[in-house]
Amino acid sequence: MSLLFRKGTPFTYFVTQSKDQYMRIAFLADPLDRQYGGIHVYTKELIKALSILDKKNEYIVIRSESKNEFEGIEEIVIPYSSFPGYRFWRIFFQIPRLLAKKDVDIVVEPAHFGPFNLPKNIKRVTVIHDMTVFLFPEYHVWSSQYLQRMFLPRILKKADQIITNSKNTTEDLMKFFPYVKNKTTSILLGKDLSFKPQINNDILLSHKIKQPYILFVGTLEPRKNVSTLIKAFDKFKDQTGLNHLLILIGKEGWKSDSIFDSIDQSPYKKEIIWLGYVPKEELPIFYSMAEVFVYPSIYEGFGLPILEAMACGTPVITSQESSIPEVGGSSVSYINPNSIEQLTSQIIVLCSDSQKRKKYIQMGIKQAANFSWEKTAKETINLFETMI
Repeated sequence: MSLLFRKGTPFTYFVTQSKDQYMRIAFLADPLDRQYGGIHVYTKELIKALSILDKKNEYIVIRSESKNEFEGIEEIVIPYSSFPGYRFWRIFFQIPRLLAKKDVDIVVEPAHFGPFNLPKNIKRVTVIHDMTVFLFPEYHVWSSQYLQRMFLPRILKKADQIITNSKNTTEDLMKFFPYVKNKTTSILLGKDLSFKPQINNDILLSHKIKQPYILFVGTLEPRKNVSTLIKAFDKFKDQTGLNHLLILIGKEGWKSDSIFDSIDQSPYKKEIIWLGYVPKEELPIFYSMAEVFVYPSIYEGFGLPILEAMACGTPVITSQESSIPEVGGSSVSYINPNSIEQLTSQIIVLCSDSQKRKKYIQMGIKQAANFSWEKTAKETINLFETMI
């Protein structure tokens, strides 16, 4: 029997094995308040699942805005400021001091920029979502390239464990940093239970959508290859004469000017609708009521929109590149993301062949059932337990 005393608690715990000791785990959760993309979804859904599943360990969420959205989890707010240099002071000094004072056992950085300046007794977990800054630097602004190339090697060396969101991301990570092989674990992402077939014509009408449509969901940036989709849509309209719209959902990202140029140059630009950010509660409806979901991305660390579309019973056309086959399995239609002709052909098939549509709908729902945030959380808890 061993004696365990934890700072900040009035109790002394007697345990027979280390696995019975509880852990205090902190998430550096700025993605909850600073963005709306995949890292935001990952951070929010994982913490939510952990709050439901794990009643043994303590969790702390450090963020920039107060929202108290996780039951039973302590939230610490350290606001952002526009004061010059404050952002770096916050990351490199203010947050590390707080973590040391809180006597945490593990710190998780979901956005792979840190954690920094921690005492040696605190374990570090860094999450890597993709390696685009090294594989496709042209898709990033200069400042992002510089900061990640300067800091990431040091971050990875100091990390006790690294989580990737797919086997493909792990393989890409090994190409640049082979020394992290023995401390890297791939944990696939999940899907929210709200992503299921839903019909609501009033939602579509509120956005003035009265025609069948082809759907894309994702940040508008070059890596997502939306310009190729627009050119394929033009050919689809030329060859079929069908009255389908192209609906683009997602916030404007970096280097997105070329995408809006493609829209302006399209002879069907009045039938291309960019809705921007759509509330989460509306997304399943847009997926479910789409004729087909098209995601011709050049590279994905995982590809959450593919999983969400399949779960909503929408036929999916997507790229055969990177991690996407780990998500889509044999349940989606794959294309070469550089082939406008191939993409056009598959859109025509799935918009005109009801039997093929039905086949992909059934296979997609079955494939999506293999993914859940509960499963992601359980595998993450297992990793934490191996660290202490």
